[in-house]
This record gives sequence, C-alpha cells and structure tokens, in this order.
Amino acid sequence: MPAPTPGCAVPRFSVIVPAYKVQAFLGESLDSVLTQSCPDLELIAVDDASPDACGAIIDEYAARDPRVTAVHLAHNLGLGPARNAGLARATGDYLIFLDGDDTLVPGALQALTDRLKATGSPDVLIYDHARVHWTGEVVRSRLSHRLSEEGPASFRLADRPALLAMPTVVWNKAYRREYVEREGLQFPPGLYEDTPWTYPALLAAESVAVLDRVCVHYRRRRTGSVPTTSTSRHLEIFDQYDRVFGYLAGRPELERWRSTLHRRMAEHFCAVHADTRRLPRAGRAEFFARASALLRRHRAPGARGSLPLSLSRTDRIRHALMRLGARRCYRLLSELRSAGLALGRAASALRRGLGESALRLHYRIQRLLPLRPELAVFSAYWHGGYACNPAAIEAKLRELAPGMRTAWICDPAHAATLPRETVALRPGSAAYWSALARAGYLVTNVNFDRALVKRPGQVLLQTQHGTPLKRVGLDLQDRPAATPTTDFAGLLRGADQWDYLLSSNRHSTLVWEKAVPSSYTTLEYGYPRNDVFHRATRSDVLELRERLGIPAGSTAILYAPTHRDYRRSRPDHLDFERLLQELGPRFTVLFRTHLTYANAPDRPWEPHPRLLDVSAHPSVEELCLASDALVTDYSSLMFDYAALDRPIVIHADDWEAYEAARGTYFDLRSCPPGAIARTQDELVDIFTTGHWRGSRSAQLRSAFRARFCSYDDGHAAERVVRRVFLGQPTPVPPVVPLPDRHPAPAPPPATTAQPALAPVRP
Repeated sequence: MPAPTPGCAVPRFSVIVPAYKVQAFLGESLDSVLTQSCPDLELIAVDDASPDACGAIIDEYAARDPRVTAVHLAHNLGLGPARNAGLARATGDYLIFLDGDDTLVPGALQALTDRLKATGSPDVLIYDHARVHWTGEVVRSRLSHRLSEEGPASFRLADRPALLAMPTVVWNKAYRREYVEREGLQFPPGLYEDTPWTYPALLAAESVAVLDRVCVHYRRRRTGSVPTTSTSRHLEIFDQYDRVFGYLAGRPELERWRSTLHRRMAEHFCAVHADTRRLPRAGRAEFFARASALLRRHRAPGARGSLPLSLSRTDRIRHALMRLGARRCYRLLSELRSAGLALGRAASALRRGLGESALRLHYRIQRLLPLRPELAVFSAYWHGGYACNPAAIEAKLRELAPGMRTAWICDPAHAATLPRETVALRPGSAAYWSALARAGYLVTNVNFDRALVKRPGQVLLQTQHGTPLKRVGLDLQDRPAATPTTDFAGLLRGADQWDYLLSSNRHSTLVWEKAVPSSYTTLEYGYPRNDVFHRATRSDVLELRERLGIPAGSTAILYAPTHRDYRRSRPDHLDFERLLQELGPRFTVLFRTHLTYANAPDRPWEPHPRLLDVSAHPSVEELCLASDALVTDYSSLMFDYAALDRPIVIHADDWEAYEAARGTYFDLRSCPPGAIARTQDELVDIFTTGHWRGSRSAQLRSAFRARFCSYDDGHAAERVVRRVFLGQPTPVPPVVPLPDRHPAPAPPPATTAQPALAPVRP
C-alpha cells in the first residue's frame, strides 16, 4: 500500500467499492459514501472490467469529486482481486469495503468515527447490517444481539468467541490499515473470497470492538447475486477453506481455534448444499464428496471449540453424516426434517381451526360453479362501511342497471351504513367466499382477500381512494420507514388481477402505471365520490351543517391531517384550545383524524363547544360540503376538496421530515392549492386576516383545480358504470369543461358578521 504523500492529510477512511455489472445500483452506492456527514474519506472505486456502464459511472464521479479515485482493471478478475487493487491505493487510517450494489446508511461514518475513538482505535471494528430485499423489505441481521456494547470497549476475540458466528463477510467491519499491512492480508480469487480474509483478520487481531448500529444496507437482488446463481463455481468454497486452515497451520498459537472453525465450515457447507438455487443438480454429488473429504482432512479429533455449542442435535448429526460421506443417510435426514417441518405447519394450521380450512374448501367448490354476471360485490377501506368511490359507483349502478344485484363486504359494525337494496357480507363467512367466487364484478378501493383467485369472466375494478401526493407502490421500495413490512410481490400479484384502474387525473394515471405496473386498463374518468359536490344544493348544505351541529353563521374549518410514517404514535395536532381562542367565536373546527388513528383510545385535546370531532362520520364528502374551508397537511383530501372550489389552507409544519420518510411526487409548497402555514401562529394569521379566501389564494386554487380536477364534473360514476358494467367503450357523458361547472355553493355568510379577533400571542 502506498504511503501518504508528504504534506497531504491522511483521510480517516478509505472506502473501497468494486463494481461489476451493477450499473443500476452503483450511483446510489457511491452517493451513499460521498454524502456522509463525515467527509474525511477517500473513495476508491474499482471497475472490474465490467461490460456495462460501471466504468463510465466511476469516471463521472471521479471527475466531479476529488475524493474519488477511479481504478480500471484490464480483465475481469473477480471481487477479491478487485478489492486488492483498491487496497494497493488506500491511504486512510481505516479500510472499509462496500460492494457496488450496497449502500452506507446516512451517518454511518460519523458513528464509526465516534466508536473508534471511544474504543481506542482497535484493529477491527464490527458493525451491523440490514438486508434490503428486492421487494424493498428491510430486515436487520438476526445476530445483532451479538454486537452488544456492554463490557470492555475493546477486547481479544477469545473474550467474545461468539463473534465468529457473525456472517463471514468483509463489508460489516472497519480494519485499521496498519494492521492489515502488518498481517499482509489479501483477498484470494474465486467465490467466497470473504472467508479466508475474515477469519484471519479476526483471529490475529490484538483488539476488536463492536458497534451496535446498522451501518450498511446489503442489497438482496432478485437475480444476479451469488446466492441466487446456479453454477459449479460454488465448488470454489473448498479452496477458500483450505486457505483458512493453511493460515492456521502457519500460526501455531491459533491452533486452538481449529475445532471452532471446523464447525463453522460444516455449517457453511450444509447451508450451501441445502440451497437449491446455488448448486446444479449434476454437481451436488461432487459437492458432497469434496465437503466430506475436507471435513475429515481438517478435523481436530477430541479438541473443544472456543465457540459455545449452539447447534441442534439434528444439525450435529447432519455435520457428522457429511463428514462421513453418508450422502444417502444425509438426504434421508433432510427429507425427514422437511417432512417434520411440513407436519408441524399442518398441525399449526389445524389448531388455527378446521373452520378456516372448510371455508377455503367451500371457496374452491364455489369457483367450480357458474358465474353470476348480475352480481357485483363492493368493498371500501378494509371492510369498512358504505363509502368512497365504490359507494358512488354502486348507487349509480342500481340507477342505470336495476337488474343488477349488489353486495357489500363490511364488518357487522358498519352494516347500518348500507342502503337497503345492498346485501351485507361479513368478511370470512361462507356467503363472503361464495360471492367472491361467483360474482361477475368486483369493485374495491383497496385490495380484496389475498386468497382471491379471479376467474376468467370476472371483472375487477380498482378505484383507489385518493390522488397520490405521497409515494405509493413500488416507489416505496427505498422508503423502509414508510413501509417496513410491505409485500411488493404480493402487491404486483394483486394488480395482475385488476381489469380496470380508476384514475382521477393525468397525474394519477402516470403515477399508478409506473408505481403499480400491470396489464390493467386505466379509466381516466374522475372520482365518483366527488360527484355529490355537483349535485348538492344550498339546502342540502344547510341541512348537513345543522345535523353536524355547526352554529348558524359560523365559519366551519374542516381540519383533516394525514398520518405520519416516521412516527409510531399519534402525531401532535394543533393546540385546539389556543387556536379557537385566537380565531374567535365566528369559527368552528371540524376535526377528522386519519383512519390510521381512528381506534386510538386517547384524545390529545380538551372538549370545546366549537370543536366537533367528526372522525366517526361515515362520509367525508358530507363533511366537505358542510365546511367553509379545508385545513390539511399532506392528505389527498385536498385534491377532492379542490373540486368543490372552496378555500384550502396547507399546514406544513414538518414537510422536510415527512418528505424524507414517505417521499412525495412533487413539492407541494411550489404549487399549493391555497395559502401555506408553517406554524400555528401563521395559520391563525391566515384566517384572521382573511388571506384564506383572498385573491391570491383563489388564484392558487384555480391553478391547482385545473391541474388535478379536470374530470371531476359530477358524472364520473356514470362514465364508470357505462364503460365497465354496460360495455359502452366511449366515455359517456362527455366531461363538462371547468368554466361550466357549478359545484355546491358555500354556506351563506352570517347575517351579522362579527369582526375577527386579533391574534393572541402567548
């Protein structure tokens, strides 16, 4: 390794990134290093003669950032030699290895710096990682408990031998460069090149430390990675373990680790042999024979390992059978083990109740019976009541096709919200499964049961339930804080069953077709749930206000915030008592909590005569009609409310945090539907000064309405019914131009207006 140039500061970290066929991920990987809050680094990016654009990408980064050193190999040599090429150019105090499709998490290098200082600059610092699956799911290492920072800050491996059970990878550790040079550590060629580096690096270290923090996101690609590639090159694992034990042979003081390493080798061989994705069928016998030979060759009879024995009896037997070369017995044990696991799963399913199995059998039988083309099944909001786009379509369907029969899936608590002509289906009941199996039409704004298998001839209409400001679908794959357990593969399987996707505007169409790609037909017809805005009269509005308890002449503000993905608890709302005091007696606030917090037991506000909790009201459209203005943060309700052409005020007090956690498709602050408040004081000023309904707010709302409400003219439900249920290909009726629309009038002003009170500041 080169010595630092005289007069030049030595970087704290040398980050070495080899790249081969990772052009789709390399930029993200390099960015994750260069944007660290600790900039004291050099980045050595090694193009391993990659046939794609990796080399060009590396050169682009080197041209614009002096911390980047570009290395190009003449021939493809593999991960080990590519890392060695980076090592030869490293000058930093500590070496960090990062694969070209993995990333450092924000703040990782600063956390390493702090921990290295606290532990006295150890030879090796081990930190944690999380696997980022191609579906977007982020899963922390199951062995993270071994990285507890309790006890001595640094230690010898003999003091914590269980660390040898951590993954034998190179990219979850920082290595002191002087230590690596002194030991002459190098990577060998071939697959599993991490193994003969990791064990010597840990065994020879005079000081080891741990950091109980995820610093690396390890990407598990759907294809192209070593664990998912079937090749005879997996036999190269034997050469790597020969190198490990060759290292032990040259270091007699480390001989006591032989039994421990032998056990880890047996575990590794069994894991590779069990993975059907790695070994071609023709190579399995050779793998077993070579594994047996190597286990016999390097065994230390009678020696006790330093690693605590944590293997099950079955695993110990499997290791012994592989060592003895008893392949038939090994296969029999594996089959018996698989059968036992299957039997256990079956027993668990049986314990969960024979009733569920009987219902699934009932569903399969019902799917063999003829479809009922006159039956349409609807649902909304995860078995909620009669609401949203499905409700508007169901009502229009009964009007235009009286011969159709309709049913609604809902929990019994919501059955009272259904019209008398619609049959209620309790989720999970026999009638529910019969309807899913035989209905000619299925309509929902979320998803049906995952067990649904859409039959040929069935038509499934996905209506969605809002214009997307925040990211959705596959666009959430890089937002683990927003979707920690999202099953993207399941999402796509569900979308593959959609025949039609309802879109409210062109923006929604473009978002959905990219974020949930499938072969459905997009119906850009507007949202049926907003049709009522164009049918309601002034008397309807007054009747709604009286029913809700809004005082006559009061200015009613509908406050409807959305949920926060970056918080587990209910977010802090406005200080309603102070808000109502500062707004004065002319104002009433209708508060509607997000569905996510609907069942929360606590209410973070005190009762007030001019604060109406309307969270349980079944129709948000009625609340919109009854109000004079909407205050929201990032809820999609703003797009619907704009169709009503009434004032909207955005309360964006945490935009940066929200955007960072969930992500958005555009910066709402650059094209808002009205005035924007960043604090509660600004919100009060907007209303007390009249800015909420001033000319500037009207101009912003007009532009917003033109962009997002182009189809919401009061006839969206009719267009949907005629296309989907009546088979009319041309959208009927045609869309009414914006200037010709006349949404429901706002409530009349008070007969005796009272002046707004001046804001009261604490």
